[in-house]
Amino acid sequence: MKKVVLLLVLVNISFAQKSFSRKDSLRGGLRFERTCFDVKRYDLNLKINPDQKSIVGFNEISFQVIDDTKKIQLDLFSNMIIDSIIVDKSKLKFVREYDAVFIDFNNTLLKNSNQKITVFYHGNPIIAKNAPWDGGFVFKKSASGKPWIGVACQGDGASLWYPCKDSQTDEPDFGATIKIAVPNGLMNVSNGRFKGSLDIKNGYTRWDWEVVSPINTYDITVNIADYVSFQETYKGLDLSYYVLPENLEKAKKQFEQVKPMMDCFQSKFGEYPFKTDGYKLVETTYLGMEHQSAVAYGNGYQNGYRGSDLSGTGVGLDFDFIIIHESGHEWFGNSITANDVADMWLHESFTCYSESVFIECTQGYEKAQTYINGLKKNIQNDKPIIGQFGVANEGSGDMYYKGALMLNSIRHIVNNDELWWKTLKLFAETFRHQNIDGKTAIIFFNKELKLDLSKIFEQYLTQKDIPTLSIEKLKGKFCYQWKNVVSGFEMPVEIKFKNKGYRINGTTKPKKWSFNPKNLIDVTINSEKFLFKIQ
Repeated sequence: MKKVVLLLVLVNISFAQKSFSRKDSLRGGLRFERTCFDVKRYDLNLKINPDQKSIVGFNEISFQVIDDTKKIQLDLFSNMIIDSIIVDKSKLKFVREYDAVFIDFNNTLLKNSNQKITVFYHGNPIIAKNAPWDGGFVFKKSASGKPWIGVACQGDGASLWYPCKDSQTDEPDFGATIKIAVPNGLMNVSNGRFKGSLDIKNGYTRWDWEVVSPINTYDITVNIADYVSFQETYKGLDLSYYVLPENLEKAKKQFEQVKPMMDCFQSKFGEYPFKTDGYKLVETTYLGMEHQSAVAYGNGYQNGYRGSDLSGTGVGLDFDFIIIHESGHEWFGNSITANDVADMWLHESFTCYSESVFIECTQGYEKAQTYINGLKKNIQNDKPIIGQFGVANEGSGDMYYKGALMLNSIRHIVNNDELWWKTLKLFAETFRHQNIDGKTAIIFFNKELKLDLSKIFEQYLTQKDIPTLSIEKLKGKFCYQWKNVVSGFEMPVEIKFKNKGYRINGTTKPKKWSFNPKNLIDVTINSEKFLFKIQ
């Protein structure tokens, strides 16, 4: 995957620094042992035993050397046992520190050379307490009594179940093969295209999958069950669905939402980014996850979020939240990927916003605005959206709702929908299959929207609280200003007075409007287009 490097410092992030450990920096940092090589491909070949809840096998890692080195860092959780690391039939020495694995080569690996090592390992991976929010494997049984297994590891890292370079900065440029052997009578579904199955004897069948596009390490997945499937081609895109047998008819009905979703997102964000690998929904034991080209679905074949409306407006019950939200991640999170989890707003803010985009495509602007404004009640204002870089630290969960409403505010600051939709689509297309940081995105939107939105992004991303609009009646006039905002913050306000609408520009300095209201209640302030509170 092409790496985008930005030297310009655009946003000054200042907030209380949490104390981090050596383990955190090993997990999230970019020391030389990580930056000296670029992963080109993973080839996983594993056997998963449902009774023992165990994994045994190997990962063959192909990489290109960026700088001469005799040592590289891979990652694998310390509870997983490394049996050997092989290069050219020779064993390599390695040292483990927390979840990091430092591998020593016998000879210097030369810049631009292509290398391949194989890590043999086994163990019992961490069991998730509450997937997908708490990472790990899920071992359950379906209604038929057969094993039903899945994994979700965003945040915790893919290295909880397979050895890899567990950093979002480096996706395997040429994808991966995922060959998973499971007991006969079960099927494994992973990313990309099905390449065939093989009876490996002793009661196990291996299911082979291949994804050819760059892929996040946390997106690589396994889904094991007694699945049934159905497929179709929609406007040139292969759609596949894997569900438990008892849910086949419900799935055929519920998954019809995929078609209008694809129509909408391709019109607004550009062509589906992984057409070569196809699109799949796979029924899982947990709610959902954006596993690239194999989206995890566990919403119970009902609209809303587990049957409820996150917005509280009723509009959220008009669509299946997991289908729409997790598929939105194919563009934002899977295609465009944040270099560091501190910038996860690039994944979650845009994807949360995509929910209202889908509503606007299918039901119109007013319904979309009703929905997204209903999400305001979910904002916590607990800490900044941007986390601390280099230590695997995500910021506030407000990256979802506050982040989406920030984008909605920017749309209305621009006040030109043709330009807004053109820019949003261009953003998705420009950085397709790339890793970027937040500063890159901000510079892009400033340039394409022909506005300096730096202070807007800084306020919503790096400050705990949303802007406060202070209003008062002073000497008979309507006075207003923004408070509790970063220096230099400006944002419009829309008001109505005597049945006439006005758009005024608020700053951190008090301003007076020319009309003289008898009472402030005679002035109506539109709080639907911009995210703020009134004082």
